[in-house]
Amino acid sequence: MDNEKEETFSPSGKTEKRYNLLSLRGIVEGYTVFFLLLVLVLIISLLSNEFLKVRNLLNIVRQVSIMGTVALGASVVIISAGIDLSIGAVLLASGILAASFAQKSGWEFAIFPYLPVLPVVVPVLIGLAAGTLLGFLNGFIISRMSIPPFISTLGMMMMVQGLSFIYTQGRPVSHLNDSFLFLGQGVIFNSIPVPVIVFFSMAVISYFLLAHTKFGRYVYAIGDNEQAAYLSGIHVKKYKTLVYTYAGFLAALAGIMLTAKVSSVQAGWVTSFELDAITIVVIGGASLSGGVGTVLGTIIGAFIIGVLQNGLNILEISIYWQQLIKGLILISAVSLDILRRKQKQRKSAY
Repeated sequence: MDNEKEETFSPSGKTEKRYNLLSLRGIVEGYTVFFLLLVLVLIISLLSNEFLKVRNLLNIVRQVSIMGTVALGASVVIISAGIDLSIGAVLLASGILAASFAQKSGWEFAIFPYLPVLPVVVPVLIGLAAGTLLGFLNGFIISRMSIPPFISTLGMMMMVQGLSFIYTQGRPVSHLNDSFLFLGQGVIFNSIPVPVIVFFSMAVISYFLLAHTKFGRYVYAIGDNEQAAYLSGIHVKKYKTLVYTYAGFLAALAGIMLTAKVSSVQAGWVTSFELDAITIVVIGGASLSGGVGTVLGTIIGAFIIGVLQNGLNILEISIYWQQLIKGLILISAVSLDILRRKQKQRKSAY
């Protein structure tokens, strides 16, 4: 069953169909969320004169870039019919570890407290390695020990949160050097924020992996029907491990950019990145049952959530109402996905 020839399994040609963007009909049918984004932008711009200002739009794109990077990893997991609740904890832990090696002075949290400030590549690689390792452990536990993803990643989330508190003793990690802060606050060509470049670069890589590689075809195959994928010769355990490893890497990358953006990080931060990521992916058209989803859909879903949050803040809507609205959006998106699947099942029955 370890035979992995490319021609052994093609999920009914769905991968190619999902990425057929050459016709207007394909765009309209596959990415109707894009029109939802346009409507949302129109409504908010009519309600506030501040929304379409260049400074605000750049702020939206910068915020979307960090959320979107996390969501790219979550989308690959969800396409494989998995779930990762540890993304937020991995994001913070990676940011904490990277920041502790990027401090100007103090070095309270570094393993070697008297070393000079290290080049920015060192803390970045340390943070990325930590997130990737945690993602690998998620995938290993899920695939090799057959523990359900919900339970495994929930346990990982709690353990990583505990380790973050132990490592920092509950104190914030700040006083970061300028080269590290550039990763979250810097711009290229005098106008393009670094996180935006990173996000779209990872989006291109993720698209290529899902649409044009054996990895992508097998991820869709596992999400469509894991048992059928196994019987077709796909090394299911290997590719499920790779899926969670990739998600951990992207969560770490987002954590480093977020830490650099706000110039500090703390283990006690209350975040909902894992829930935001799942919401983004589902809004973008992915199915929680697996086998369905695209990078373009995830990008649009990220902009919908980013525009919504920014618009609600501009309109001075309470954070409590914002949480309520986001919850309703998630439930609505999942409900629509269930209705689509039921309709598809009825058609296939006939």
